[in-house]
Amino acid sequence: MSFKRQPEMNSISNTTSFGDSMERSSVALQLLERIKSALIRGDLKPGDYLPSETELTHTLGIGKSSVREAIKMLQAIGIVEVKRGQGTMIRREPGTPLVDPMAFGMILARGMTRDVLEFRLMFEPAYTLQAMHSATAEDHQRIQQSIDAMEEAIRAGAQTSKHDIAFHRAILHSTHNPMTIRVGETLLQLIEAALETSMRSLPKTALKDHKAIYAAFKAGDTAGIHTAIAVSSESWETNLTYESDNELSAAPR
Repeated sequence: MSFKRQPEMNSISNTTSFGDSMERSSVALQLLERIKSALIRGDLKPGDYLPSETELTHTLGIGKSSVREAIKMLQAIGIVEVKRGQGTMIRREPGTPLVDPMAFGMILARGMTRDVLEFRLMFEPAYTLQAMHSATAEDHQRIQQSIDAMEEAIRAGAQTSKHDIAFHRAILHSTHNPMTIRVGETLLQLIEAALETSMRSLPKTALKDHKAIYAAFKAGDTAGIHTAIAVSSESWETNLTYESDNELSAAPR
């Protein structure tokens, strides 16, 4: 079995990267695990083409339907791209997933308000400081534009959670770190409902908090960023719409 690269890249030949034949149970999931392991080991790299459906079927002793199911799963999470007439290629950068397992996992685990709060209090200062050191002039412009747009929306009485999230997203993307951005985007999905409530009840407070965070951000003030984010968190945490810890513990199991 061999991996095929695009013409400008070196070809790879490796007949053992995916191992021997598989047991019949959960074949598609087993194939996914083998592909993941090949990526981790470096046997597969971005830009490589997976072996053909026929090769996988023959070498692993599995049916074509299982191979197709595994490929569809990889497409759904943005790992591969099927190029008609060429084959299935490992993306050079993760695509936008049709289904985000991380998001679903965190949504299902978010029941306890305290856990969401603790995660945000840990993660938001970390990515904000990361962004502070890597932000470009264009990033700063986008952050300021998000503040200006939010202020204008509040003035017109048309503010929504989208205005609040735009500020956090602008800072998040200023990290230029794909892993940080993916986790951060999932966090924004988790807190969007709370931010919507906050923007209805305390829009001017949220705007003031954003201005304070960005002032510390521009000044390179690490302590100031921690303080401003802590103040901001206190402002919106009472608006969280998730189940309380007591409600969760009282629910039938």
